[in-house]
Amino acid sequence: MTMRKEPRHEWLWALAFSAAAIALSLAPVSDALAAEKLDTTRLVSVGGDVTEIIYALGEQDRLIARDTTSMYPEAAMKLPDVGYMRALSPEGILAMNPTAIIAIEGSGPPEALNVLKSASVPFETVPNAYTREGILAKIDRVGDLLGQPDKARSLEEKVGADLDAAIADAEKRPEGERKRVLFILSMQGGKIMASGTDTAADGIIKLSGSVNAVGNFPGYKPLTDEAIVEAKPDVILMMNRGDGSATKNEDLLKQPALALTPAAQNKAIIRMDGLHLLGFGPRTAGAVRELNAAIYGS
Repeated sequence: MTMRKEPRHEWLWALAFSAAAIALSLAPVSDALAAEKLDTTRLVSVGGDVTEIIYALGEQDRLIARDTTSMYPEAAMKLPDVGYMRALSPEGILAMNPTAIIAIEGSGPPEALNVLKSASVPFETVPNAYTREGILAKIDRVGDLLGQPDKARSLEEKVGADLDAAIADAEKRPEGERKRVLFILSMQGGKIMASGTDTAADGIIKLSGSVNAVGNFPGYKPLTDEAIVEAKPDVILMMNRGDGSATKNEDLLKQPALALTPAAQNKAIIRMDGLHLLGFGPRTAGAVRELNAAIYGS
């Protein structure tokens, strides 16, 4: 049963993985002693990566609800939905009578967190960084909060080894052969919203052995026609929405500036599941391999 549904526009999905974290008024408890005392018998998880880690640790029986971005594994979809991670419903969360909330850094809004704080519900955050080390830090933090450091270390070793292998394989490609990838978040009113640095899209492009075609600005920004032409992308990367709301390939190719790029001329458009591509969780090594194969055909 869904307790609250938020608009599922494309920009929401990338914002879920963007680096611009909202300043939280609730300071997380970071010491191991406090983590051991945290009651997680009725747990709400916020953030698809956090939820995925909880399942990967085998601790899913603690979960009583999740946020809208928590769509993997499929079993998570059976849990009540307390809203989009940046537009949480404090009333919906409190109605679940949770003993604790574990959320990815940047969840909010602050007003909702203040309501939860006043209700004395522990709200713990998990750091977010779009790197190999960032993924392992997430696992470590979640494991500590659940009182399962041994399980976390075991998962870190497995995920770390898989990432190392995928990244090493991608890095074998010579610099001169690496393609320029343009991640398009959305195209509204003819304007292309693209991913710069300090974003999940930038992180996954780099891990896959490729180059962010617009890596000269932070965050997500609309591009001018001149910037699109100058970017000279070899590949266009987008999220596969699966609900019919995404811009169709033929509409992308009709965009005048984009039509002048090598990517459009070669119809090199790649779409991948948003959470898998941008989640930076236990499955990211697979996303690196999948993206690398889609870009380079091997």
